[in-house]
Amino acid sequence: MSVKIFDTHAHYDDEAFDEDREELIKAVHEAGVCKIVDIACSMETSKKMPEFINDYDFMYGTVGVHPDDIYNLTDSDMDELKELSKNEKIIAIGEIGLDYHYDDIDKELQKKWFEVQLELARELKLPISIHSRDAAKDTLDIMKALHGEDIGGVMHCFGYGVEVAKQYLDMGYYIGVGGVVTFKNGRKLKEVVEYAPLDRIVIETDCPYLSPVPFRGKRNDSGNLTYVVEEIARLKGVDVDEVYEVTYANAHKMYRI
Repeated sequence: MSVKIFDTHAHYDDEAFDEDREELIKAVHEAGVCKIVDIACSMETSKKMPEFINDYDFMYGTVGVHPDDIYNLTDSDMDELKELSKNEKIIAIGEIGLDYHYDDIDKELQKKWFEVQLELARELKLPISIHSRDAAKDTLDIMKALHGEDIGGVMHCFGYGVEVAKQYLDMGYYIGVGGVVTFKNGRKLKEVVEYAPLDRIVIETDCPYLSPVPFRGKRNDSGNLTYVVEEIARLKGVDVDEVYEVTYANAHKMYRI
């Protein structure tokens, strides 16, 4: 079969691509990356998103504010996100969630804006892309308390073990798998990939970050998803073509395209 790839989580608006963005996106598209979702992280990237994705007919976008960027948010920003989401190519709210990795954070404020954006997604009937780092319990507690199963979406760059994965799978969420699955120290994610049904896995780059082996530490792009697919196929004992086909279909279902 001809390879069809859906990169469900990219940041091509990042300055890391300023020098060669257009040529690179054209090249990965010609190499079989049929669809890309560019993910917003802040109010600034959300505001620019409709115009950015408009340049590429195979690219979709999200609006939303990453937990690292919630510190100056206001209620009027939520009104603006709502307005931006009226663009038909804005297909999800994200990336939103909790990130407790650093010391100088306000957990309560992060939780507040995660909850507010969850409710925004519910109101807009859009799926969510969740970022959760070193915050397994609080993320899950909020998702259960706010009936996240009614919203749907993806656990982006999944970083927890099988027990946590099971709970999100039970809630109807997809597991986002990227370059970490190829890392030697990516054992937890490998176990999650072995455990999760293939029809609940989507592939993502998080580019320019998290390049798979053998490009770890270098700038990532959607062309590297072949390495992610090969590792998923190896872990699940299935044909590479099956992984391409199923994850491509999964991404359409998850984003309701």
